[in-house]
Amino acid sequence: MTYLTQRTTQRAADRAEERRRAAARTEERRAEQIRTVLEFIRCALEAEGVAHARPARWEVGDDWYVTARPAMDGLRIAEKSVELLCAPGLHSPATAYARALNQAVWQERDEATLAERLEPFKAGFLNAARRGLP
Repeated sequence: MTYLTQRTTQRAADRAEERRRAAARTEERRAEQIRTVLEFIRCALEAEGVAHARPARWEVGDDWYVTARPAMDGLRIAEKSVELLCAPGLHSPATAYARALNQAVWQERDEATLAERLEPFKAGFLNAARRGLP
């Protein structure tokens, strides 16, 4: 009888410990996803600043390019981190926003202002992030 009581108590303690570990893993995963989204936002804002500072004419190697290239590389890495670590529903909006930023930085400008071109993509990403992070 003592053995049965001890075994039952140990199994209950093991299950409680496993639930605690699972809850800790879930919280760590959520924190990692939040850090990933925040890093993507930081890189996107840096890329947006580069797009605003883009001169009418630029060449590889000039001061603007030396700032733009690492900013865009960082954005690409942050976008891939979102794909790797976050919910699948967040990847498409992150990619769309990153592509819009990429075009704003490297392509010729059209009639629309930079904010008008980027705002729908930024809003789409932020809405998806709000829904995707429990």
